[in-house]
Amino acid sequence: MRPVSSAEEVGALLSRSDSSGRRRRSSPVQSASPRPVGCGCGGPRRQSSFRDDVGHAASETYLVTRLTFSLLQYLGLGYRWMSQLLALTIYAILLMPGFLQGMLKITCSSIDSIVQVRRSIVYGEQPRNRLDLYIPKDINRPCPVVAFVTGGAWIIGYKAWGSLLGRRLAERGIIVACIDYRNFPQGTIGDMVSDASQGISYVCNNIASYGGDPNRIYLVGQSAGAHIAACALIEQAVKESSGQSISWSVTQIKAYFGLSGGIMEGEESLSRYSPEIVVKQSSSQTIALLPPIVLMHGTEDYSIPSSASQTFADVLQQAGAQAKLQLYEGKTHTDIFIQDPLRGGRDPLVEDVLSIIHVDDEITQEKIALAPAPRRLVFEWQLQLARETMETTELSVMESKQN
Repeated sequence: MRPVSSAEEVGALLSRSDSSGRRRRSSPVQSASPRPVGCGCGGPRRQSSFRDDVGHAASETYLVTRLTFSLLQYLGLGYRWMSQLLALTIYAILLMPGFLQGMLKITCSSIDSIVQVRRSIVYGEQPRNRLDLYIPKDINRPCPVVAFVTGGAWIIGYKAWGSLLGRRLAERGIIVACIDYRNFPQGTIGDMVSDASQGISYVCNNIASYGGDPNRIYLVGQSAGAHIAACALIEQAVKESSGQSISWSVTQIKAYFGLSGGIMEGEESLSRYSPEIVVKQSSSQTIALLPPIVLMHGTEDYSIPSSASQTFADVLQQAGAQAKLQLYEGKTHTDIFIQDPLRGGRDPLVEDVLSIIHVDDEITQEKIALAPAPRRLVFEWQLQLARETMETTELSVMESKQN
């Protein structure tokens, strides 16, 4: 996904953020009361009929198709963008066998003996205020929790993009909440940050009802989602340090993981949504509230260069925050989030996240070490060809910007 790098590119996203005057309620929305999962923590298991599964799959397909046309409309129909769309289509076709296997388990979770999926749980009043939960079926004690904000270039973000990560972590004893949010032009950057914060609030206040441990919640964002999640986290720290009313506390977040994230730069209202600028301007009390921050990035990421994470890590450290940068040599923007999970075996990024989440849990660490490695979902030649296709597309975008 390409980063937003100038005021011209994101001016439209921000034009309504400061002028609309809209405010979101700070209290978590309870429009859908949580139901406990039937996996060792009480409560009946949700029954899903074949008709419901087919209907859900159809609605998911419709939404993904609509997001694709939204992207086309935004990018325009010039030759350069059409060629890039063709490359993305080839990329998707090459990896489709893996995606289809994942979607089958999501839409028909009753066939999965390890992970239960609770889809489209309402966390707010807006149409996209929904989240999916990936819950280990074998729960015998409260599980650690990951609140995940997916990427999508601020235009095509969707909760289902987190299904691969959700399943991988749930298979290792972690509940994952994939948070959906409004995209541009449906919402501004401010709306996206507000939605993500409200989704995090729902997780913090309700996850115990699903078997999660409210004292072990981790925030993860990927690409554009890393930017949105970082904005939500820092904004919450600012509110908390200044004594404003809050619906969730930064102290509930044990750590923040930013995967292949970008940082926004600019002036005036744009600076409100640049985590780097906000950190520089924040008080020591605000910085002290921030949890440990781990930024993860591939060294061959041409969509959002790893230098973006390096710069953000430097700013955080200079401000006194606990931050570190984890680089993955030779990995592209999509390698660490898509190709590596589809490849099967031990996923470096997932293993690094697990090592932090389960650092004090020797029993779980031993179980993970003895568990069979995830199986391959796509042939290696497909992964390599998909990687080359996406890498060519990313380089084309970089060259067009330079020209």
